[in-house]
Amino acid sequence: MAEFVRICAQAELPAVGAVKGFVAGGREVCVANIGGAICVTDGVCPHEGGPLGEGLVEDGKVVCPWHGYAWDPHTGTTADDPDLRLTVFESKVEGGELQAKL
Repeated sequence: MAEFVRICAQAELPAVGAVKGFVAGGREVCVANIGGAICVTDGVCPHEGGPLGEGLVEDGKVVCPWHGYAWDPHTGTTADDPDLRLTVFESKVEGGELQAKL
């Protein structure tokens, strides 16, 4: 069973409507602030490996900077290709830091 690992300090969280990339537990993750809700997903786009932490938030979706695939950070789905899925991690902000089960 996966345990929570530290992603970043609460002060490092992205602003509302923004994303940031981090490396935690040996993997790249994308942290998105969707209307004040913090979502943690895989940081590598399953389409062609784009860096989601360098993307943007548009209409509540994380948009890959390489090809514009728009991912729902709550479900990991995209209308661009229903066969692809982004990994979404359980996360929490506790004790002044963001943690996720990777």
